Amino acid sequence: MKLVASEDYQISPEDVLEIDVFQEPDLKSILRVSNDGTIIFPLIGTIKVGGTTPQEAAQTIRERLAHGYLLDPQVSVIVQEFSKRSFTVLGEVQKPGSYDMPDQQDMTLLQAIGVAGGYTRIANPARVILMRMVDGKQTTVELNAKRMANGHTESVIKVLPGDVITVSESLF
Repeated sequence: MKLVASEDYQISPEDVLEIDVFQEPDLKSILRVSNDGTIIFPLIGTIKVGGTTPQEAAQTIRERLAHGYLLDPQVSVIVQEFSKRSFTVLGEVQKPGSYDMPDQQDMTLLQAIGVAGGYTRIANPARVILMRMVDGKQTTVELNAKRMANGHTESVIKVLPGDVITVSESLF
């Protein structure tokens, strides 16, 4: 079964891309995106594709190929393999550990706690700590998952790759 990237999927480091240039079989490439979000494509060299959609990456390659190499190139970019994205749940959950995120699906904080088996007897869902890297700096936010579960908060917290969720212990 081949997964298809949604239209708004953004290419990530470690994704494997299949790049095809119509009627140019020598340029067909299967490339892994480097950690800095770049690929090296024949004729045009290094291209930044990390953080772009496959359609935007195809447009960038098309423009670069049209600039002195091919006349009106038709380029397609398909994500052949998605990078493994993971998050960690610690503290008072049944199965603390690191978990892979599902391909092409968003995951909420409550779903992540559910993946980790739910709360233990002594968990305090009113005090959940989320650690996340934002612009190279670690940020920590205290959340009330009990209020979220009861629908008392407007915002749904989405888990991002690399997040660390810690469920605190209840103080009786």
